[in-house]
Amino acid sequence: MPSRLRRIGLVLCGLPLLSFAGSSPALPIFPLKDIRPGLKGVGYTIFAGDRREKFDVEVLGVLPNLMGPRQDVVLVRLSSPWIARSGVVAGMSGSPVYIQGRLAGAISLKFGMFTTEALAGMTPIEQILAVGNQSTGTSGPPGPGLPEPASTAGTLPQPIETPLVLSGFYPQTLAAFATKLAQFGLVAVAGGTAPPAPGDTELQPGDMASLVLVRGDLSVAASCTVTARLGKEIFLCGHPLLGFGRVRLPLARAHVVTTLSSTMASTKIINTGGLIGSVIEDRATGVLARLGPPPPMIPVTLRIEASGHVRQYRFEVMENPKLTPLLVAAAAFNGLHSDVHYDEGVTYRLRGHLELVGHPAVQIEELFPPSSQPVADALPLSTTVQSIFSDIFNNPYEQARIRQVTLEVTATPGVRWATIEGAWADRREVRRGQTLLVSVALRPYRGQLTVLEVPVRIPEQAASGPLRVLVSDGPTLNNLERQSLLGSRDHLTGLDELIGILNRQRRNDSLYVTLLQNGPTLMVEDKRLPNVPLSEINVLGQRSAARAVLLWESELSSRAVPVHEVVTGQQSLTVTVK
Repeated sequence: MPSRLRRIGLVLCGLPLLSFAGSSPALPIFPLKDIRPGLKGVGYTIFAGDRREKFDVEVLGVLPNLMGPRQDVVLVRLSSPWIARSGVVAGMSGSPVYIQGRLAGAISLKFGMFTTEALAGMTPIEQILAVGNQSTGTSGPPGPGLPEPASTAGTLPQPIETPLVLSGFYPQTLAAFATKLAQFGLVAVAGGTAPPAPGDTELQPGDMASLVLVRGDLSVAASCTVTARLGKEIFLCGHPLLGFGRVRLPLARAHVVTTLSSTMASTKIINTGGLIGSVIEDRATGVLARLGPPPPMIPVTLRIEASGHVRQYRFEVMENPKLTPLLVAAAAFNGLHSDVHYDEGVTYRLRGHLELVGHPAVQIEELFPPSSQPVADALPLSTTVQSIFSDIFNNPYEQARIRQVTLEVTATPGVRWATIEGAWADRREVRRGQTLLVSVALRPYRGQLTVLEVPVRIPEQAASGPLRVLVSDGPTLNNLERQSLLGSRDHLTGLDELIGILNRQRRNDSLYVTLLQNGPTLMVEDKRLPNVPLSEINVLGQRSAARAVLLWESELSSRAVPVHEVVTGQQSLTVTVK
Protein backbone atom coordinates (compact mmCIF):
# COMPACT_ATOMS: atom_id res chain seq x y z
CA MET A 1 0.00 0.00 0.00
CA PRO A 2 1.37 3.49 -0.83
CA SER A 3 2.93 5.28 2.12
CA ARG A 4 0.46 8.18 2.00
CA LEU A 5 -2.51 5.85 2.26
CA ARG A 6 -0.86 3.92 5.10
CA ARG A 7 -0.79 7.14 7.06
CA ILE A 8 -4.52 7.60 6.57
CA GLY A 9 -5.18 4.42 8.53
CA LEU A 10 -8.34 2.43 8.81
CA VAL A 11 -8.96 2.78 12.51
CA LEU A 12 -11.66 3.39 15.09
CA CYS A 13 -13.90 0.40 14.31
CA GLY A 14 -13.35 0.63 10.57
CA LEU A 15 -14.06 4.37 10.27
CA PRO A 16 -11.61 5.69 7.64
CA LEU A 17 -9.73 8.77 8.83
CA LEU A 18 -7.67 11.25 6.82
CA SER A 19 -4.62 12.05 8.95
CA PHE A 20 -1.06 13.20 8.33
CA ALA A 21 1.79 13.58 10.77
CA GLY A 22 1.79 17.14 12.05
CA SER A 23 -1.54 17.97 10.40
CA SER A 24 -4.80 19.16 11.87
CA PRO A 25 -7.14 16.60 13.51
CA ALA A 26 -7.98 13.56 11.42
CA LEU A 27 -10.62 14.07 8.74
CA PRO A 28 -12.97 11.13 8.13
CA ILE A 29 -13.28 9.89 4.56
CA PHE A 30 -16.08 8.00 2.85
CA PRO A 31 -14.38 5.18 0.91
CA LEU A 32 -15.29 4.11 -2.59
CA LYS A 33 -16.22 0.61 -1.44
CA ASP A 34 -19.12 2.03 0.58
CA ILE A 35 -20.60 4.19 -2.17
CA ARG A 36 -24.02 3.01 -3.41
CA PRO A 37 -26.66 4.48 -5.75
CA GLY A 38 -29.11 6.72 -3.95
CA LEU A 39 -26.67 8.09 -1.37
CA LYS A 40 -27.02 11.83 -0.80
CA GLY A 41 -24.22 14.25 -0.07
CA VAL A 42 -23.17 17.89 -0.32
CA GLY A 43 -20.41 19.65 -2.21
CA TYR A 44 -18.76 23.03 -1.77
CA THR A 45 -17.45 25.52 -4.31
CA ILE A 46 -17.32 29.27 -4.92
CA PHE A 47 -19.61 30.89 -7.49
CA ALA A 48 -19.03 34.55 -6.55
CA GLY A 49 -16.75 36.39 -4.14
CA ASP A 50 -14.87 34.21 -1.65
CA ARG A 51 -18.03 32.60 -0.25
CA ARG A 52 -18.05 28.81 -0.26
CA GLU A 53 -21.54 27.68 -1.25
CA LYS A 54 -23.19 24.31 -0.78
CA PHE A 55 -24.74 22.23 -3.56
CA ASP A 56 -26.56 18.91 -3.26
CA VAL A 57 -25.11 15.68 -4.63
CA GLU A 58 -26.92 12.43 -5.40
CA VAL A 59 -24.98 9.26 -6.24
CA LEU A 60 -26.22 7.52 -9.40
CA GLY A 61 -23.61 4.76 -9.56
CA VAL A 62 -19.94 3.82 -9.86
CA LEU A 63 -18.24 3.55 -13.27
CA PRO A 64 -15.18 1.29 -12.82
CA ASN A 65 -12.05 2.01 -14.87
CA LEU A 66 -13.82 4.84 -16.71
CA MET A 67 -10.76 7.09 -17.04
CA GLY A 68 -8.14 4.34 -17.18
CA PRO A 69 -7.01 1.23 -15.29
CA ARG A 70 -8.06 1.50 -11.62
CA GLN A 71 -9.37 5.02 -12.20
CA ASP A 72 -12.99 4.64 -11.13
CA VAL A 73 -15.49 7.49 -11.34
CA VAL A 74 -18.64 8.03 -9.31
CA LEU A 75 -21.53 9.32 -11.42
CA VAL A 76 -23.46 12.00 -9.52
CA ARG A 77 -26.31 14.46 -10.07
CA LEU A 78 -25.79 18.04 -8.83
CA SER A 79 -28.46 20.53 -7.76
CA SER A 80 -28.66 24.02 -6.23
CA PRO A 81 -29.96 27.41 -7.39
CA TRP A 82 -26.54 28.20 -8.94
CA ILE A 83 -26.30 24.75 -10.55
CA ALA A 84 -29.80 25.13 -12.01
CA ARG A 85 -28.70 28.36 -13.66
CA SER A 86 -25.14 27.47 -14.73
CA GLY A 87 -24.80 23.68 -14.77
CA VAL A 88 -21.34 22.19 -14.31
CA VAL A 89 -19.00 25.18 -14.36
CA ALA A 90 -15.43 25.49 -15.66
CA GLY A 91 -13.24 25.94 -12.58
CA MET A 92 -15.49 23.72 -10.47
CA SER A 93 -13.15 20.73 -10.76
CA GLY A 94 -11.78 19.78 -7.37
CA SER A 95 -14.94 20.79 -5.48
CA PRO A 96 -15.08 18.49 -2.43
CA VAL A 97 -18.06 16.18 -1.90
CA TYR A 98 -19.06 14.93 1.56
CA ILE A 99 -21.31 11.95 2.24
CA GLN A 100 -22.55 11.47 5.80
CA GLY A 101 -20.10 14.13 6.90
CA ARG A 102 -17.07 12.38 5.43
CA LEU A 103 -14.99 13.40 2.40
CA ALA A 104 -15.86 11.12 -0.53
CA GLY A 105 -14.09 12.78 -3.47
CA ALA A 106 -14.01 15.73 -5.82
CA ILE A 107 -16.16 16.83 -8.75
CA SER A 108 -13.90 16.47 -11.79
CA LEU A 109 -15.78 15.41 -14.94
CA LYS A 110 -18.65 16.67 -17.04
CA PHE A 111 -20.77 14.94 -19.68
CA GLY A 112 -21.00 16.87 -22.93
CA MET A 113 -22.61 20.24 -23.67
CA PHE A 114 -26.21 21.45 -23.76
CA THR A 115 -27.21 18.70 -21.32
CA THR A 116 -30.62 19.07 -19.64
CA GLU A 117 -29.41 18.05 -16.17
CA ALA A 118 -26.19 18.59 -14.24
CA LEU A 119 -24.49 15.20 -14.32
CA ALA A 120 -20.88 15.06 -13.20
CA GLY A 121 -18.12 12.60 -12.44
CA MET A 122 -16.55 12.45 -8.99
CA THR A 123 -12.96 11.26 -8.47
CA PRO A 124 -12.86 9.08 -5.32
CA ILE A 125 -10.81 10.52 -2.48
CA GLU A 126 -8.48 7.48 -2.31
CA GLN A 127 -7.36 8.13 -5.92
CA ILE A 128 -6.79 11.82 -5.19
CA LEU A 129 -4.62 11.07 -2.17
CA ALA A 130 -2.53 8.66 -4.24
CA VAL A 131 -1.25 11.63 -6.30
CA GLY A 132 1.57 12.25 -3.83
CA ASN A 133 2.91 8.70 -4.14
CA GLN A 134 3.32 8.44 -7.91
CA SER A 135 6.80 8.29 -9.41
CA THR A 136 8.27 10.89 -11.73
CA GLY A 137 6.91 10.74 -15.26
CA THR A 138 3.69 11.33 -17.08
CA SER A 139 0.46 10.46 -15.42
CA GLY A 140 -1.16 8.53 -18.22
CA PRO A 141 -3.75 10.34 -20.28
CA PRO A 142 -2.94 13.64 -21.96
CA GLY A 143 -4.04 16.94 -20.52
CA PRO A 144 -7.73 17.51 -19.87
CA GLY A 145 -10.30 19.22 -21.99
CA LEU A 146 -9.48 17.80 -25.42
CA PRO A 147 -12.60 17.88 -27.59
CA GLU A 148 -14.41 14.64 -28.24
CA PRO A 149 -15.76 13.68 -31.69
CA ALA A 150 -19.10 15.30 -32.40
CA SER A 151 -20.94 11.98 -32.46
CA THR A 152 -19.97 11.15 -28.86
CA ALA A 153 -19.50 14.57 -27.27
CA GLY A 154 -22.75 14.25 -25.35
CA THR A 155 -21.98 10.90 -23.72
CA LEU A 156 -18.27 10.52 -23.10
CA PRO A 157 -16.95 12.20 -19.93
CA GLN A 158 -14.39 14.97 -20.13
CA PRO A 159 -12.42 16.69 -17.37
CA ILE A 160 -14.11 19.95 -16.47
CA GLU A 161 -12.32 22.77 -18.28
CA THR A 162 -9.69 24.66 -16.33
CA PRO A 163 -10.16 28.43 -16.70
CA LEU A 164 -6.94 30.00 -17.97
CA VAL A 165 -6.90 33.56 -16.70
CA LEU A 166 -4.84 35.82 -18.96
CA SER A 167 -4.21 39.35 -17.73
CA GLY A 168 -2.60 41.94 -19.99
CA PHE A 169 -3.30 40.02 -23.20
CA TYR A 170 -5.14 41.42 -26.22
CA PRO A 171 -8.07 39.60 -27.84
CA GLN A 172 -5.98 39.19 -31.00
CA THR A 173 -3.38 37.26 -29.00
CA LEU A 174 -6.01 34.98 -27.52
CA ALA A 175 -7.44 34.35 -30.99
CA ALA A 176 -3.99 33.49 -32.39
CA PHE A 177 -3.06 31.07 -29.59
CA ALA A 178 -6.43 29.76 -28.33
CA THR A 179 -6.27 26.55 -30.37
CA LYS A 180 -2.78 25.67 -29.13
CA LEU A 181 -3.75 26.38 -25.53
CA ALA A 182 -6.87 24.25 -25.91
CA GLN A 183 -4.64 21.27 -26.78
CA PHE A 184 -3.51 21.41 -23.14
CA GLY A 185 -7.12 21.54 -21.88
CA LEU A 186 -6.89 25.25 -21.04
CA VAL A 187 -9.79 27.58 -21.85
CA ALA A 188 -8.96 31.29 -21.92
CA VAL A 189 -11.37 33.37 -19.81
CA ALA A 190 -11.71 36.95 -18.67
CA GLY A 191 -9.95 37.79 -15.45
CA GLY A 192 -7.14 39.69 -13.85
CA THR A 193 -4.84 39.86 -10.86
CA ALA A 194 -5.42 40.83 -7.24
CA PRO A 195 -2.83 42.07 -4.73
CA PRO A 196 -1.60 39.66 -2.05
CA ALA A 197 -3.71 39.57 1.10
CA PRO A 198 -2.87 38.38 4.66
CA GLY A 199 -5.35 35.51 4.48
CA ASP A 200 -4.23 34.08 1.13
CA THR A 201 -2.65 31.01 2.76
CA GLU A 202 -5.80 30.13 4.70
CA LEU A 203 -7.05 27.79 1.99
CA GLN A 204 -9.94 25.49 2.85
CA PRO A 205 -11.79 22.82 0.84
CA GLY A 206 -14.04 24.57 -1.65
CA ASP A 207 -11.74 27.61 -2.06
CA MET A 208 -10.13 28.53 -5.37
CA ALA A 209 -6.41 28.35 -6.15
CA SER A 210 -4.38 29.18 -9.25
CA LEU A 211 -1.42 27.43 -10.82
CA VAL A 212 0.73 30.28 -12.13
CA LEU A 213 2.26 29.92 -15.61
CA VAL A 214 3.29 33.56 -16.21
CA ARG A 215 3.51 36.48 -13.78
CA GLY A 216 4.59 40.12 -14.02
CA ASP A 217 3.51 42.68 -16.63
CA LEU A 218 1.66 39.74 -18.19
CA SER A 219 -0.10 37.09 -16.15
CA VAL A 220 -1.31 33.58 -17.01
CA ALA A 221 -2.80 31.26 -14.39
CA ALA A 222 -4.97 28.13 -14.47
CA SER A 223 -7.51 27.86 -11.66
CA CYS A 224 -9.47 25.08 -9.98
CA THR A 225 -11.00 24.21 -6.61
CA VAL A 226 -9.32 22.90 -3.47
CA THR A 227 -10.43 19.38 -2.47
CA ALA A 228 -8.55 18.87 0.79
CA ARG A 229 -5.88 20.41 2.98
CA LEU A 230 -3.56 18.33 5.15
CA GLY A 231 -1.23 20.64 7.02
CA LYS A 232 0.76 22.41 4.29
CA GLU A 233 -0.30 20.00 1.54
CA ILE A 234 -3.14 21.04 -0.77
CA PHE A 235 -5.02 18.61 -3.03
CA LEU A 236 -6.98 20.21 -5.87
CA CYS A 237 -8.56 19.81 -9.32
CA GLY A 238 -9.44 16.09 -9.13
CA HIS A 239 -7.98 15.60 -12.63
CA PRO A 240 -4.69 16.53 -14.31
CA LEU A 241 -4.06 20.16 -15.12
CA LEU A 242 -1.55 19.43 -17.90
CA GLY A 243 -0.64 15.80 -17.19
CA PHE A 244 3.06 16.67 -16.81
CA GLY A 245 3.76 14.52 -13.75
CA ARG A 246 6.27 16.07 -11.36
CA VAL A 247 6.27 19.84 -11.84
CA ARG A 248 7.53 23.07 -10.24
CA LEU A 249 4.86 25.76 -10.52
CA PRO A 250 3.95 28.66 -8.23
CA LEU A 251 0.64 28.31 -6.40
CA ALA A 252 -1.51 31.42 -5.84
CA ARG A 253 -4.78 32.19 -4.12
CA ALA A 254 -7.64 32.77 -6.57
CA HIS A 255 -10.74 34.92 -6.13
CA VAL A 256 -13.98 34.36 -8.04
CA VAL A 257 -15.54 37.61 -9.25
CA THR A 258 -18.66 35.87 -10.53
CA THR A 259 -19.81 32.92 -12.61
CA LEU A 260 -20.75 33.44 -16.23
CA SER A 261 -23.78 31.28 -17.02
CA SER A 262 -24.03 29.83 -20.51
CA THR A 263 -26.08 27.09 -22.12
CA MET A 264 -22.89 25.98 -23.91
CA ALA A 265 -20.14 26.33 -21.28
CA SER A 266 -20.43 28.23 -18.00
CA THR A 267 -17.22 29.43 -16.38
CA LYS A 268 -15.95 31.23 -13.32
CA ILE A 269 -14.42 34.68 -13.86
CA ILE A 270 -11.34 34.81 -11.68
CA ASN A 271 -8.65 37.13 -10.31
CA THR A 272 -5.31 35.58 -9.36
CA GLY A 273 -4.00 36.67 -5.96
CA GLY A 274 -0.73 36.37 -4.06
CA LEU A 275 1.76 33.51 -4.32
CA ILE A 276 1.44 31.02 -1.47
CA GLY A 277 3.36 27.87 -2.43
CA SER A 278 4.47 25.35 -5.04
CA VAL A 279 2.62 22.86 -7.22
CA ILE A 280 4.69 19.67 -7.12
CA GLU A 281 2.57 16.91 -8.72
CA ASP A 282 0.22 16.99 -11.74
CA ARG A 283 -1.24 13.52 -12.11
CA ALA A 284 -4.16 11.63 -13.59
CA THR A 285 -6.38 12.00 -10.52
CA GLY A 286 -5.42 15.43 -9.27
CA VAL A 287 -2.85 18.06 -8.44
CA LEU A 288 -0.76 18.30 -5.27
CA ALA A 289 0.67 21.58 -3.96
CA ARG A 290 2.61 22.56 -0.85
CA LEU A 291 2.31 25.86 0.98
CA GLY A 292 5.56 27.78 1.36
CA PRO A 293 8.07 29.61 -0.87
CA PRO A 294 7.19 29.47 -4.60
CA PRO A 295 9.68 27.90 -7.03
CA PRO A 296 11.85 30.08 -9.30
CA MET A 297 10.63 31.00 -12.77
CA ILE A 298 12.46 32.17 -15.91
CA PRO A 299 12.81 36.00 -16.06
CA VAL A 300 12.01 37.43 -19.50
CA THR A 301 12.62 41.00 -20.68
CA LEU A 302 10.88 42.09 -23.88
CA ARG A 303 11.99 45.49 -25.27
CA ILE A 304 10.11 46.93 -28.26
CA GLU A 305 11.14 50.01 -30.23
CA ALA A 306 8.57 51.40 -32.68
CA SER A 307 7.64 54.87 -33.99
CA GLY A 308 10.42 56.42 -31.92
CA HIS A 309 9.06 55.01 -28.67
CA VAL A 310 10.48 52.25 -26.50
CA ARG A 311 8.42 50.03 -24.26
CA GLN A 312 9.67 47.30 -22.00
CA TYR A 313 7.82 44.35 -20.50
CA ARG A 314 9.14 42.22 -17.67
CA PHE A 315 7.59 38.93 -16.66
CA GLU A 316 8.49 35.45 -15.44
CA VAL A 317 7.42 32.21 -17.08
CA MET A 318 7.17 28.64 -15.83
CA GLU A 319 9.89 26.18 -16.82
CA ASN A 320 8.46 23.34 -18.88
CA PRO A 321 9.68 21.90 -22.23
CA LYS A 322 6.21 21.74 -23.77
CA LEU A 323 4.48 24.85 -22.51
CA THR A 324 7.23 27.44 -21.90
CA PRO A 325 8.04 27.96 -25.64
CA LEU A 326 4.35 28.54 -26.38
CA LEU A 327 3.90 30.99 -23.50
CA VAL A 328 6.95 33.06 -24.47
CA ALA A 329 5.79 33.13 -28.09
CA ALA A 330 2.35 34.35 -27.02
CA ALA A 331 3.92 37.04 -24.82
CA ALA A 332 6.14 38.26 -27.67
CA PHE A 333 3.18 38.36 -30.05
CA ASN A 334 1.11 40.26 -27.51
CA GLY A 335 3.80 42.88 -26.92
CA LEU A 336 4.27 43.52 -30.62
CA HIS A 337 0.57 43.80 -31.30
CA SER A 338 0.16 46.40 -28.58
CA ASP A 339 2.84 48.75 -29.86
CA VAL A 340 2.99 48.50 -33.65
CA HIS A 341 0.37 49.65 -36.13
CA TYR A 342 1.39 50.48 -39.71
CA ASP A 343 -1.01 50.36 -42.65
CA GLU A 344 1.71 49.18 -45.06
CA GLY A 345 2.86 46.34 -42.82
CA VAL A 346 5.73 45.96 -40.39
CA THR A 347 9.23 44.56 -40.68
CA TYR A 348 10.67 43.39 -37.36
CA ARG A 349 14.31 42.98 -36.40
CA LEU A 350 14.73 40.54 -33.50
CA ARG A 351 17.86 40.43 -31.37
CA GLY A 352 18.16 38.51 -28.15
CA HIS A 353 19.80 35.82 -26.13
CA LEU A 354 18.94 32.94 -23.84
CA GLU A 355 21.31 32.67 -20.89
CA LEU A 356 21.73 29.06 -19.76
CA VAL A 357 23.13 27.69 -16.53
CA GLY A 358 26.52 26.09 -17.20
CA HIS A 359 26.44 26.62 -20.99
CA PRO A 360 27.07 29.39 -23.55
CA ALA A 361 24.20 31.76 -24.30
CA VAL A 362 22.01 31.14 -27.36
CA GLN A 363 22.19 34.19 -29.64
CA ILE A 364 19.20 35.31 -31.73
CA GLU A 365 19.21 37.75 -34.64
CA GLU A 366 16.79 37.73 -37.55
CA LEU A 367 14.64 40.00 -39.72
CA PHE A 368 10.92 39.41 -40.30
CA PRO A 369 9.11 41.20 -43.13
CA PRO A 370 5.31 41.07 -43.35
CA SER A 371 3.95 37.89 -44.87
CA SER A 372 1.82 37.78 -48.00
CA GLN A 373 -0.36 35.24 -46.18
CA PRO A 374 -3.40 36.42 -44.17
CA VAL A 375 -1.60 36.26 -40.82
CA ALA A 376 -0.53 38.92 -38.34
CA ASP A 377 2.90 40.43 -39.05
CA ALA A 378 4.11 39.43 -35.56
CA LEU A 379 3.26 35.74 -35.92
CA PRO A 380 6.43 34.58 -37.79
CA LEU A 381 8.61 36.27 -35.16
CA SER A 382 6.78 34.66 -32.25
CA THR A 383 6.91 31.28 -34.02
CA THR A 384 10.69 31.59 -34.39
CA VAL A 385 11.04 32.39 -30.68
CA GLN A 386 8.98 29.30 -29.87
CA SER A 387 11.15 27.15 -32.15
CA ILE A 388 14.41 28.30 -30.52
CA PHE A 389 13.05 27.57 -27.06
CA SER A 390 11.91 24.13 -28.20
CA ASP A 391 15.36 23.33 -29.64
CA ILE A 392 16.97 24.03 -26.26
CA PHE A 393 14.31 22.54 -23.98
CA ASN A 394 13.87 19.37 -26.02
CA ASN A 395 17.53 18.65 -26.71
CA PRO A 396 18.42 14.94 -26.29
CA TYR A 397 21.50 15.50 -24.12
CA GLU A 398 20.45 17.02 -20.80
CA GLN A 399 17.80 19.08 -19.09
CA ALA A 400 18.60 22.68 -19.96
CA ARG A 401 18.10 25.34 -17.29
CA ILE A 402 17.50 28.85 -18.62
CA ARG A 403 18.73 31.61 -16.31
CA GLN A 404 17.05 34.51 -18.13
CA VAL A 405 15.84 35.66 -21.55
CA THR A 406 16.25 39.02 -23.28
CA LEU A 407 14.38 39.87 -26.49
CA GLU A 408 14.79 43.19 -28.31
CA VAL A 409 12.54 44.02 -31.26
CA THR A 410 12.79 47.01 -33.59
CA ALA A 411 9.79 47.67 -35.84
CA THR A 412 9.97 49.67 -39.08
CA PRO A 413 7.17 50.33 -41.56
CA GLY A 414 7.13 48.61 -44.92
CA VAL A 415 8.19 45.36 -46.51
CA ARG A 416 11.94 44.81 -46.46
CA TRP A 417 12.93 41.88 -48.64
CA ALA A 418 14.76 41.34 -51.92
CA THR A 419 14.95 38.43 -54.33
CA ILE A 420 18.10 37.13 -56.06
CA GLU A 421 17.15 37.24 -59.75
CA GLY A 422 20.52 36.50 -61.32
CA ALA A 423 24.28 36.21 -60.82
CA TRP A 424 27.37 36.17 -63.05
CA ALA A 425 31.17 36.28 -62.70
CA ASP A 426 33.69 38.50 -64.47
CA ARG A 427 35.66 35.46 -65.71
CA ARG A 428 35.31 31.72 -66.23
CA GLU A 429 38.85 30.73 -65.35
CA VAL A 430 40.67 31.74 -62.16
CA ARG A 431 43.95 31.11 -60.41
CA ARG A 432 44.68 30.63 -56.74
CA GLY A 433 45.02 33.95 -54.94
CA GLN A 434 43.10 35.87 -57.62
CA THR A 435 39.93 37.83 -56.89
CA LEU A 436 36.74 36.80 -58.64
CA LEU A 437 34.16 39.56 -59.02
CA VAL A 438 30.62 38.18 -58.66
CA SER A 439 27.71 40.40 -59.72
CA VAL A 440 24.31 39.72 -58.17
CA ALA A 441 21.00 41.12 -59.42
CA LEU A 442 18.63 41.89 -56.51
CA ARG A 443 14.98 42.84 -56.91
CA PRO A 444 13.65 44.69 -53.82
CA TYR A 445 9.98 44.47 -53.00
CA ARG A 446 8.22 46.86 -55.40
CA GLY A 447 11.58 48.40 -56.23
CA GLN A 448 14.04 48.74 -59.10
CA LEU A 449 16.53 45.99 -59.94
CA THR A 450 19.92 46.67 -58.40
CA VAL A 451 23.29 45.00 -59.05
CA LEU A 452 25.57 44.22 -56.13
CA GLU A 453 29.23 43.42 -56.84
CA VAL A 454 30.94 41.01 -54.44
CA PRO A 455 34.71 40.38 -54.71
CA VAL A 456 35.71 36.86 -53.67
CA ARG A 457 39.31 35.69 -53.28
CA ILE A 458 40.16 32.22 -54.56
CA PRO A 459 41.83 30.34 -51.66
CA GLU A 460 45.35 28.94 -52.07
CA GLN A 461 44.08 25.47 -51.12
CA ALA A 462 41.60 25.37 -54.01
CA ALA A 463 42.15 22.28 -56.15
CA SER A 464 42.48 22.48 -59.90
CA GLY A 465 39.26 21.89 -61.75
CA PRO A 466 35.64 23.06 -61.47
CA LEU A 467 34.63 25.32 -58.57
CA ARG A 468 30.99 25.99 -57.74
CA VAL A 469 30.04 29.53 -56.73
CA LEU A 470 26.79 29.46 -54.76
CA VAL A 471 25.04 32.84 -54.45
CA SER A 472 22.29 32.45 -51.88
CA ASP A 473 20.38 33.66 -48.87
CA GLY A 474 21.31 32.63 -45.34
CA PRO A 475 18.49 30.09 -44.82
CA THR A 476 19.67 28.10 -47.85
CA LEU A 477 23.06 27.56 -46.22
CA ASN A 478 21.44 26.97 -42.84
CA ASN A 479 19.23 24.26 -44.29
CA LEU A 480 22.21 22.48 -45.85
CA GLU A 481 23.98 22.41 -42.50
CA ARG A 482 20.84 21.77 -40.50
CA GLN A 483 19.91 18.73 -42.57
CA SER A 484 23.34 17.23 -41.98
CA LEU A 485 23.76 18.28 -38.35
CA LEU A 486 20.43 18.91 -36.63
CA GLY A 487 18.55 16.43 -38.79
CA SER A 488 20.65 13.65 -37.27
CA ARG A 489 21.89 14.73 -33.86
CA ASP A 490 23.38 11.42 -32.82
CA HIS A 491 26.82 12.55 -33.97
CA LEU A 492 26.80 15.48 -31.52
CA THR A 493 28.08 14.84 -28.01
CA GLY A 494 26.31 17.49 -25.95
CA LEU A 495 24.31 20.66 -25.54
CA ASP A 496 27.32 22.95 -26.04
CA GLU A 497 27.78 21.64 -29.57
CA LEU A 498 24.10 22.11 -30.36
CA ILE A 499 24.27 25.71 -29.09
CA GLY A 500 27.37 26.28 -31.23
CA ILE A 501 25.50 25.15 -34.32
CA LEU A 502 22.51 27.36 -33.51
CA ASN A 503 24.78 30.36 -32.96
CA ARG A 504 26.50 29.80 -36.33
CA GLN A 505 23.27 30.12 -38.25
CA ARG A 506 23.55 32.57 -41.14
CA ARG A 507 21.42 35.67 -40.96
CA ASN A 508 18.53 36.13 -43.33
CA ASP A 509 19.31 39.80 -44.06
CA SER A 510 22.66 39.13 -45.76
CA LEU A 511 23.73 37.87 -49.17
CA TYR A 512 26.19 34.96 -49.17
CA VAL A 513 28.71 33.98 -51.86
CA THR A 514 30.09 30.53 -51.06
CA LEU A 515 32.85 28.65 -52.88
CA LEU A 516 32.29 24.88 -53.05
CA GLN A 517 34.44 22.26 -54.72
CA ASN A 518 34.08 18.55 -55.30
CA GLY A 519 35.63 16.62 -52.44
CA PRO A 520 34.37 14.96 -49.29
CA THR A 521 33.80 16.94 -46.09
CA LEU A 522 33.49 14.99 -42.89
CA MET A 523 31.31 16.42 -40.12
CA VAL A 524 32.45 14.97 -36.79
CA GLU A 525 30.47 16.23 -33.80
CA ASP A 526 30.32 20.02 -34.41
CA LYS A 527 33.56 20.19 -36.48
CA ARG A 528 33.85 20.50 -40.26
CA LEU A 529 36.79 18.69 -41.90
CA PRO A 530 36.95 19.64 -45.62
CA ASN A 531 38.83 17.75 -48.33
CA VAL A 532 39.54 14.77 -46.07
CA PRO A 533 41.42 11.95 -47.87
CA LEU A 534 39.45 8.76 -48.23
CA SER A 535 41.96 6.89 -46.06
CA GLU A 536 41.30 9.28 -43.16
CA ILE A 537 37.55 9.09 -43.74
CA ASN A 538 37.73 5.32 -43.32
CA VAL A 539 39.70 5.63 -40.07
CA LEU A 540 37.54 8.41 -38.62
CA GLY A 541 34.38 6.74 -39.80
CA GLN A 542 35.28 3.51 -38.03
CA ARG A 543 36.08 5.35 -34.80
CA SER A 544 33.02 7.57 -34.71
CA ALA A 545 30.59 6.30 -37.32
CA ALA A 546 27.57 7.19 -35.18
CA ARG A 547 28.76 10.79 -34.80
CA ALA A 548 29.98 11.49 -38.36
CA VAL A 549 28.20 12.85 -41.42
CA LEU A 550 29.82 12.78 -44.87
CA LEU A 551 29.14 15.57 -47.40
CA TRP A 552 30.31 15.33 -51.01
CA GLU A 553 31.20 19.00 -51.38
CA SER A 554 33.77 20.99 -49.43
CA GLU A 555 33.26 24.64 -48.52
CA LEU A 556 36.40 26.67 -49.27
CA SER A 557 35.10 30.07 -48.17
CA SER A 558 31.91 32.06 -47.67
CA ARG A 559 31.50 35.82 -47.93
CA ALA A 560 28.58 37.56 -46.22
CA VAL A 561 27.35 40.93 -47.47
CA PRO A 562 24.80 42.74 -45.25
CA VAL A 563 21.80 43.89 -47.27
CA HIS A 564 19.51 44.98 -44.38
CA GLU A 565 16.60 43.31 -46.13
CA VAL A 566 15.49 39.72 -46.06
CA VAL A 567 17.23 38.04 -48.98
CA THR A 568 15.57 35.12 -50.76
CA GLY A 569 16.66 32.85 -53.60
CA GLN A 570 19.86 31.29 -54.92
CA GLN A 571 21.95 31.10 -58.08
CA SER A 572 24.80 28.69 -58.90
CA LEU A 573 27.82 29.46 -61.11
CA THR A 574 30.80 27.35 -62.13
CA VAL A 575 34.37 28.55 -62.75
CA THR A 576 37.53 26.57 -63.41
CA VAL A 577 40.61 26.81 -61.22
CA LYS A 578 43.82 26.57 -63.27
